[in-house]
Amino acid sequence: MDHSDFPGDLTLNVLDDESLDPDAPDEGEQRQIALQNILDAWDEALVEGVSPDILATTAIFAALSDMVESYGEETVADMAEGLADRVRQGEFTLNRIMN
Repeated sequence: MDHSDFPGDLTLNVLDDESLDPDAPDEGEQRQIALQNILDAWDEALVEGVSPDILATTAIFAALSDMVESYGEETVADMAEGLADRVRQGEFTLNRIMN
């Protein structure tokens, strides 16, 4: 399973969403829309006093729960196994210094 473009990298190609609605945004546009909506909700929760740690763990829980419902525990567990190495390699570090 390729995990190269997380978030949203769990792609099972069971249904081709674009074939269902030719006017739907393409995958890249959907990712941009989704990310913007999540960032807006994140900012709103911070303004309302939710701590960043609680917000982050709740977001991870919500994402994994939804993925398990859609794809099953084993598939999501397989995807999650590779996350530790990806974190250590800096894939999720937004402000890292590149040499």
